[in-house]
Amino acid sequence: MTDEHSIRARGEEAISELAQALLENPLLGSALGRAVGAGERAVQAQRSAMGALNIASSADVERLARRLRSLSDRLETVEDRLDDIADDMAALRAARDRDRA
Repeated sequence: MTDEHSIRARGEEAISELAQALLENPLLGSALGRAVGAGERAVQAQRSAMGALNIASSADVERLARRLRSLSDRLETVEDRLDDIADDMAALRAARDRDRA
């Protein structure tokens, strides 16, 4: 087990040294910075193009879906309330008709 532990420890140390060397490499750091910057510019260009074409983003669609669900819930509440009022009106008419008879 000691040999396995020693091999594992040396492997972890080697990986750690390699990672540190990569992080300290200015060429790699510069390349990563350019890649991240390019990605951000691409996202911004996509947003601009979608806006120019009047195409909604996924965030816009999700926001609209939430608003529609809210409106649907409110409409259902109004429908339930109208049903209650219609039932009350029917009961009042029936009572009035009984009183007239």
